[in-house]
Amino acid sequence: MINIMLSGCGGYMGNVVTGLIENDSEMNITVGIDKFTTEGRKYPVYSSFSECRESADVIIDFSHPSVLNDMLEFAVSKKCALVLAVTGYTDEQNEKILMASSEIPIFQSGSMSMGINLMKTLIKKAASALGDDFDIEIIERHHSRKLDAPSGTALLLADALNETFEEKKEYNCTRCGKDAKRKKSEIGIHAVRGGTIVGEHEVIFAGLDEIIEIKHTSLSRNIFAAGAIRAAKFICAKEPGHYNMDDML
Repeated sequence: MINIMLSGCGGYMGNVVTGLIENDSEMNITVGIDKFTTEGRKYPVYSSFSECRESADVIIDFSHPSVLNDMLEFAVSKKCALVLAVTGYTDEQNEKILMASSEIPIFQSGSMSMGINLMKTLIKKAASALGDDFDIEIIERHHSRKLDAPSGTALLLADALNETFEEKKEYNCTRCGKDAKRKKSEIGIHAVRGGTIVGEHEVIFAGLDEIIEIKHTSLSRNIFAAGAIRAAKFICAKEPGHYNMDDML
């Protein structure tokens, strides 16, 4: 049995993860962390990591980047594996994650969706085949409450494309004005926010007289919860290190 600590257990994703694990014979949520919700769960819930005295095999985090420092400190002290299902980290925070991964196993991905990570493979193959003859644009659409833009998934896709081009592309997320002619060296990234859109990501390869579009649509947030649970099963027995979807798949 894998014992889970669920960070952000009171939020929407926390509810989804809780429901899925209740029907999983291999896992059990032993404790939760949530700044705003500490009641209504079958497991004990604390408002911060500093209050928690329990431990677990793996922490699944669906909270907010602001809790990272306390969570890393707790995870390292307890030698607890960590699944980071949150995006929007700063460069400094990502550095702290890498440092902590020398002491504990950490799984981090810009998207917990299996489909998105398949899409990443497909667009890399397309970019390799099409080369610089095609302009590349990324459009991401999310609900009106999403805080970070571009999305972590959009950046994950852009990074995969740029890897194919040996990091020679620059990201343009602010194209506007009267002098916005496209540069050949750029990947355009566009964020759309509105309504209750769960998540859509589209990569457009625009060439001379032809266009190729590769798109992924999330119909519910269940896919992200299922991916995080799969990641927790993968990471719990690993040696310290920084892991991602490529390692798991």
